[in-house]
Amino acid sequence: MSKNTSFSTWVEIALDAIQGNIHLVRQQTGKQIMAIVKANGYGHGALAVAQAALEAGATWCGVARLEEALELRQAGLECPILLLSWTPPEQIRIAISHRISLAVWTYEQAEWMATEAKRLEVQARLHLKVDTGMGRVGIQQESAAGLARRLHDDPDVFFEGLFTHFARADEIDTTTTERQEMLFSQLLTEFESLSLRPPFVHASNSAASITRPSAHYDILRLGIAMYGLHPSDECLLPPGFRPALAWKSILSHIKVLPPGSGVSYGHEYVTRKHERIGTIPVGYADGLRRNAENHVLVGGKLALVVGRVCMDQILVQLDQMPDARVLDEVVIIGAQGNQRIRAEDVARRWRTNNYEVVCGISARVPRIYT
Repeated sequence: MSKNTSFSTWVEIALDAIQGNIHLVRQQTGKQIMAIVKANGYGHGALAVAQAALEAGATWCGVARLEEALELRQAGLECPILLLSWTPPEQIRIAISHRISLAVWTYEQAEWMATEAKRLEVQARLHLKVDTGMGRVGIQQESAAGLARRLHDDPDVFFEGLFTHFARADEIDTTTTERQEMLFSQLLTEFESLSLRPPFVHASNSAASITRPSAHYDILRLGIAMYGLHPSDECLLPPGFRPALAWKSILSHIKVLPPGSGVSYGHEYVTRKHERIGTIPVGYADGLRRNAENHVLVGGKLALVVGRVCMDQILVQLDQMPDARVLDEVVIIGAQGNQRIRAEDVARRWRTNNYEVVCGISARVPRIYT
């Protein structure tokens, strides 16, 4: 096993995997790619991912918070950036001054944005969000043309984009997605008849980018697939995609405990014989949940986490790994030998999805780029 002496726990990000995944989508679709790097690049590191994505041919970046957009701008990224979510009124002026495109779905928002743009003497770049069935944010279809006209006719606004978001594109049952696409297509036809079509129309998230060519339009918003993770158990990535993230730690201590020894807080695990117990410096403050049946890889074998997960440490049963030694590498997500623990495997044990697993890896865990 490799001997790491720099970090207690760390994440390795293979940027070439991210770039390869983008190349695959570009080759298969021929569309522009918006690299979705919100939530610290789904836990992978927003800036490094954005830079790699742009080098691979992505033309846009998508974020959810102004702070995320500013991180990219302050690092010198000049690409178009779309802030996909709510922008607080007091942040609008900052966003416009940094050439960040904004999502809009109400007349009130449009007024705020136009007013600030007028003060700055620069056009606000706006993308109209339409709710076709997500039920989250977005103007209803029947009211969209009126707001689009408002944006189109305002000299302080550049009506740059029109978009929607699919609620169930990663499911086998396509009924909802087909209805959403139909409504959006009808709206786009109406906009075209009124000469209101903006330069950029987009609807496809990762799942729709893979499964629904009819909804590709001008830009694909590539999120989870860019990181090589499956959109869902019902929507698997095609061959060729590679996961970019591996989460690792080390064995910091090994001891043999006699029968009847309690292990970790609450002594929920008690040894039944002399057992070889290893300590690993990773815990729930790093994003490793306090769930039963956590596993890690030690020496290429699955090791059961025993006792409660602590804030900064876990304990594992090493009886099946007699050759394990202090400073040996431990894999929480990734491959070791012939074994692999996927983010999807962890998600299944935690009763969540792979998005939440990787996004939940704490900021205190160093990201190392390869």
